[in-house]
Amino acid sequence: MKRTAIYASFAAALFFTACSSESNTAETTAVTSEAPAAATGEGETYQIAQDQSSVKWHGTKVGGEHMGEIKVQSGELTVNGDQLTGGKIVIDMNTITNTDLEDAEYNGKLVGHLKSDDFFGVETYPTATFEITSIAPIADAAAGAPNYNVEGNLTIKEKTEVVSFPAVVSVDNGTVNAKADVKVDRSKYDVRYGSETLLGELGDKAIADEFTITFDVTAAK
Repeated sequence: MKRTAIYASFAAALFFTACSSESNTAETTAVTSEAPAAATGEGETYQIAQDQSSVKWHGTKVGGEHMGEIKVQSGELTVNGDQLTGGKIVIDMNTITNTDLEDAEYNGKLVGHLKSDDFFGVETYPTATFEITSIAPIADAAAGAPNYNVEGNLTIKEKTEVVSFPAVVSVDNGTVNAKADVKVDRSKYDVRYGSETLLGELGDKAIADEFTITFDVTAAK
Protein backbone atom coordinates (compact mmCIF):
# COMPACT_ATOMS: atom_id res chain seq x y z
CA MET A 1 0.00 0.00 0.00
CA LYS A 2 2.82 2.41 0.86
CA ARG A 3 4.56 1.66 -2.43
CA THR A 4 1.33 2.26 -4.33
CA ALA A 5 0.78 5.61 -2.65
CA ILE A 6 4.29 6.77 -3.51
CA TYR A 7 3.84 5.81 -7.16
CA ALA A 8 0.46 7.51 -7.35
CA SER A 9 1.43 10.71 -5.61
CA PHE A 10 4.48 11.10 -7.81
CA ALA A 11 3.41 10.26 -11.33
CA ALA A 12 -0.18 11.37 -11.16
CA ALA A 13 0.66 14.92 -10.26
CA LEU A 14 3.12 15.09 -13.10
CA PHE A 15 0.85 13.90 -15.89
CA PHE A 16 1.85 15.23 -19.26
CA THR A 17 5.56 15.58 -18.52
CA ALA A 18 7.35 15.19 -21.82
CA CYS A 19 9.80 12.61 -23.06
CA SER A 20 11.93 15.55 -24.09
CA SER A 21 15.10 13.53 -24.54
CA GLU A 22 13.64 12.16 -27.78
CA SER A 23 12.49 15.54 -29.07
CA ASN A 24 14.40 18.00 -31.23
CA THR A 25 12.58 20.99 -29.81
CA ALA A 26 14.10 23.43 -27.32
CA GLU A 27 12.89 24.09 -23.79
CA THR A 28 9.65 25.97 -23.50
CA THR A 29 8.55 28.88 -21.36
CA ALA A 30 5.21 29.15 -19.59
CA VAL A 31 3.73 32.66 -19.56
CA THR A 32 1.19 33.85 -17.03
CA SER A 33 -1.19 36.43 -18.47
CA GLU A 34 -4.77 36.97 -19.54
CA ALA A 35 -5.60 34.47 -22.28
CA PRO A 36 -5.67 36.12 -25.74
CA ALA A 37 -8.06 35.23 -28.53
CA ALA A 38 -7.26 32.30 -30.81
CA ALA A 39 -5.34 33.05 -33.99
CA THR A 40 -7.56 33.42 -37.05
CA GLY A 41 -4.99 32.05 -39.44
CA GLU A 42 -5.60 32.22 -43.17
CA GLY A 43 -5.33 29.13 -45.31
CA GLU A 44 -6.66 25.59 -45.53
CA THR A 45 -7.82 23.50 -42.60
CA TYR A 46 -6.06 20.19 -42.01
CA GLN A 47 -7.71 17.64 -39.70
CA ILE A 48 -5.48 16.02 -37.10
CA ALA A 49 -5.09 12.26 -37.61
CA GLN A 50 -5.63 10.57 -34.24
CA ASP A 51 -3.77 7.41 -35.20
CA GLN A 52 -0.70 9.40 -36.26
CA SER A 53 -0.62 11.84 -33.34
CA SER A 54 0.43 11.51 -29.71
CA VAL A 55 1.01 13.28 -26.43
CA LYS A 56 3.65 11.87 -24.06
CA TRP A 57 4.37 12.69 -20.44
CA HIS A 58 7.47 12.13 -18.35
CA GLY A 59 7.64 12.98 -14.67
CA THR A 60 10.68 13.23 -12.42
CA LYS A 61 11.46 13.72 -8.74
CA VAL A 62 14.42 12.95 -6.52
CA GLY A 63 15.25 9.30 -7.04
CA GLY A 64 12.69 8.34 -9.66
CA GLU A 65 10.63 8.95 -12.75
CA HIS A 66 7.48 7.80 -14.54
CA MET A 67 6.21 8.20 -18.08
CA GLY A 68 3.20 7.51 -20.22
CA GLU A 69 0.95 8.60 -23.05
CA ILE A 70 -2.42 10.15 -23.74
CA LYS A 71 -4.47 10.27 -26.93
CA VAL A 72 -5.46 13.22 -29.07
CA GLN A 73 -9.25 13.31 -29.37
CA SER A 74 -9.54 15.77 -32.24
CA GLY A 75 -8.13 18.97 -33.66
CA GLU A 76 -7.08 20.91 -36.70
CA LEU A 77 -4.17 22.91 -38.06
CA THR A 78 -4.44 25.81 -40.48
CA VAL A 79 -1.89 26.04 -43.28
CA ASN A 80 -1.35 28.80 -45.82
CA GLY A 81 0.91 27.50 -48.58
CA ASP A 82 3.79 25.93 -46.66
CA GLN A 83 3.26 28.02 -43.50
CA LEU A 84 1.44 26.97 -40.33
CA THR A 85 -0.93 29.79 -39.32
CA GLY A 86 -3.13 28.39 -36.54
CA GLY A 87 -4.60 25.36 -34.87
CA LYS A 88 -6.32 23.66 -31.96
CA ILE A 89 -5.79 20.29 -30.27
CA VAL A 90 -8.27 18.51 -27.99
CA ILE A 91 -6.78 15.91 -25.64
CA ASP A 92 -8.82 13.00 -24.25
CA MET A 93 -8.07 12.95 -20.53
CA ASN A 94 -9.75 9.56 -20.12
CA THR A 95 -6.97 7.89 -22.11
CA ILE A 96 -4.13 8.61 -19.68
CA THR A 97 -1.73 5.65 -19.52
CA ASN A 98 1.52 4.75 -17.80
CA THR A 99 4.21 2.95 -19.80
CA ASP A 100 7.00 2.30 -17.29
CA LEU A 101 5.28 0.29 -14.55
CA GLU A 102 5.23 -3.37 -15.60
CA ASP A 103 3.25 -4.56 -12.59
CA ALA A 104 -0.38 -4.48 -13.75
CA GLU A 105 -1.76 -3.80 -10.26
CA TYR A 106 0.47 -0.81 -9.54
CA ASN A 107 -0.02 0.48 -13.08
CA GLY A 108 -3.80 0.34 -12.76
CA LYS A 109 -3.83 2.03 -9.37
CA LEU A 110 -1.57 4.81 -10.61
CA VAL A 111 -3.70 5.46 -13.68
CA GLY A 112 -6.84 5.43 -11.54
CA HIS A 113 -5.29 8.02 -9.24
CA LEU A 114 -4.34 10.15 -12.24
CA LYS A 115 -7.97 10.18 -13.31
CA SER A 116 -9.32 10.90 -9.81
CA ASP A 117 -10.32 14.23 -8.33
CA ASP A 118 -6.97 14.33 -6.51
CA PHE A 119 -5.50 15.19 -9.89
CA PHE A 120 -7.28 15.62 -13.22
CA GLY A 121 -10.86 14.66 -12.31
CA VAL A 122 -11.57 13.25 -15.74
CA GLU A 123 -15.26 12.62 -15.06
CA THR A 124 -15.73 16.35 -14.56
CA TYR A 125 -13.00 17.52 -16.95
CA PRO A 126 -12.85 14.91 -19.77
CA THR A 127 -10.73 17.00 -22.12
CA ALA A 128 -7.82 19.45 -22.13
CA THR A 129 -7.15 21.81 -25.04
CA PHE A 130 -4.37 23.80 -26.62
CA GLU A 131 -5.22 26.59 -29.07
CA ILE A 132 -2.69 28.70 -30.98
CA THR A 133 -3.03 32.46 -30.50
CA SER A 134 0.07 33.60 -32.41
CA ILE A 135 2.74 31.91 -34.49
CA ALA A 136 5.85 33.19 -36.26
CA PRO A 137 8.47 31.44 -38.42
CA ILE A 138 12.07 31.38 -37.17
CA ALA A 139 14.34 32.74 -39.88
CA ASP A 140 17.18 30.53 -41.15
CA ALA A 141 16.29 27.61 -38.86
CA ALA A 142 18.53 24.58 -39.37
CA ALA A 143 17.00 21.37 -40.70
CA GLY A 144 15.32 19.48 -37.87
CA ALA A 145 15.60 22.43 -35.47
CA PRO A 146 12.64 24.49 -34.20
CA ASN A 147 11.41 26.66 -37.06
CA TYR A 148 8.41 28.37 -35.43
CA ASN A 149 7.76 30.31 -32.24
CA VAL A 150 4.28 29.48 -30.99
CA GLU A 151 2.08 31.02 -28.31
CA GLY A 152 -1.29 29.72 -27.24
CA ASN A 153 -3.88 28.99 -24.57
CA LEU A 154 -3.52 25.73 -22.66
CA THR A 155 -6.66 24.74 -20.76
CA ILE A 156 -6.68 22.00 -18.11
CA LYS A 157 -9.54 21.56 -15.62
CA GLU A 158 -11.20 24.63 -17.18
CA LYS A 159 -8.24 26.80 -16.16
CA THR A 160 -6.42 28.56 -18.99
CA GLU A 161 -2.83 29.79 -19.05
CA VAL A 162 -0.79 31.28 -21.89
CA VAL A 163 2.26 29.23 -22.88
CA SER A 164 4.94 29.88 -25.49
CA PHE A 165 7.45 27.51 -27.04
CA PRO A 166 9.47 26.72 -30.18
CA ALA A 167 8.16 24.02 -32.50
CA VAL A 168 9.39 21.90 -35.39
CA VAL A 169 6.85 22.07 -38.22
CA SER A 170 6.92 20.48 -41.65
CA VAL A 171 4.40 20.79 -44.50
CA ASP A 172 4.70 18.33 -47.36
CA ASN A 173 2.30 16.92 -49.97
CA GLY A 174 -0.91 17.74 -48.14
CA THR A 175 0.35 16.68 -44.72
CA VAL A 176 1.58 18.80 -41.81
CA ASN A 177 3.51 17.55 -38.78
CA ALA A 178 4.18 19.59 -35.65
CA LYS A 179 6.36 18.65 -32.67
CA ALA A 180 6.87 20.67 -29.50
CA ASP A 181 7.62 20.47 -25.79
CA VAL A 182 5.50 22.73 -23.57
CA LYS A 183 6.59 23.31 -19.98
CA VAL A 184 3.81 24.22 -17.59
CA ASP A 185 3.36 24.97 -13.88
CA ARG A 186 0.77 22.39 -12.83
CA SER A 187 -0.23 24.31 -9.70
CA LYS A 188 -1.81 26.98 -11.91
CA TYR A 189 -4.26 24.36 -13.15
CA ASP A 190 -5.29 23.32 -9.64
CA VAL A 191 -3.19 20.14 -9.80
CA ARG A 192 -1.59 20.58 -6.40
CA TYR A 193 -1.29 17.11 -4.92
CA GLY A 194 2.17 16.80 -3.35
CA SER A 195 3.20 20.22 -4.64
CA GLU A 196 6.76 21.25 -3.77
CA THR A 197 5.53 24.83 -3.38
CA LEU A 198 2.65 24.10 -1.03
CA LEU A 199 4.26 21.20 0.82
CA GLY A 200 7.90 22.14 1.11
CA GLU A 201 8.25 20.08 4.26
CA LEU A 202 7.97 16.90 2.18
CA GLY A 203 11.59 17.30 1.13
CA ASP A 204 12.63 14.65 -1.36
CA LYS A 205 9.05 13.30 -1.49
CA ALA A 206 7.71 16.56 -2.93
CA ILE A 207 6.72 16.63 -6.58
CA ALA A 208 7.99 19.33 -8.94
CA ASP A 209 5.32 21.82 -9.97
CA GLU A 210 6.70 22.13 -13.48
CA PHE A 211 5.73 19.49 -15.99
CA THR A 212 6.04 19.22 -19.75
CA ILE A 213 3.68 18.21 -22.51
CA THR A 214 5.22 16.74 -25.67
CA PHE A 215 3.05 17.09 -28.75
CA ASP A 216 3.69 15.13 -31.95
CA VAL A 217 0.72 15.71 -34.23
CA THR A 218 0.07 15.01 -37.88
CA ALA A 219 -2.78 16.50 -39.89
CA ALA A 220 -3.98 16.12 -43.46
CA LYS A 221 -6.44 17.82 -45.80
